[in-house]
Amino acid sequence: MIRAAGGVVWRRAERSGTLEVLIVYRTVRDDWTFPKGKALAGERDEECALREVEEETGLRCALGVELPGTSYRDRKGRPKTVRYWIMRPLGGEPAAGGEVDAVCWASLKSARDILTNDRDLAVLAAFARARTSRIAVA
Repeated sequence: MIRAAGGVVWRRAERSGTLEVLIVYRTVRDDWTFPKGKALAGERDEECALREVEEETGLRCALGVELPGTSYRDRKGRPKTVRYWIMRPLGGEPAAGGEVDAVCWASLKSARDILTNDRDLAVLAAFARARTSRIAVA
């Protein structure tokens, strides 16, 4: 089983105050998704999530509430499990890096239209529910 982790990085837009999430584009897979990647040997999932988000987006983040993960078969047919956390940026500037070709802040409504995979839509919905509940991060 392949272990991976990532994050739903969020902010409030400066002018409108709209809640936005950071999504990434990967040319090699022709998809828009949340930043994530495979865990290194001996690496905790939380460490993997923070490392992958920083490598792919240029943002250092703080972990918030864990979201429901996803499980599926990768392009080679191997089982893969991805854990996600809500994340707030602490520093850095959003920029594509590593396996990512573009980064984009999107409102929740826009993200629903842009995200390529249904499993990412489920993660986005869980994020939206968490943000409106008592467990949301400030």
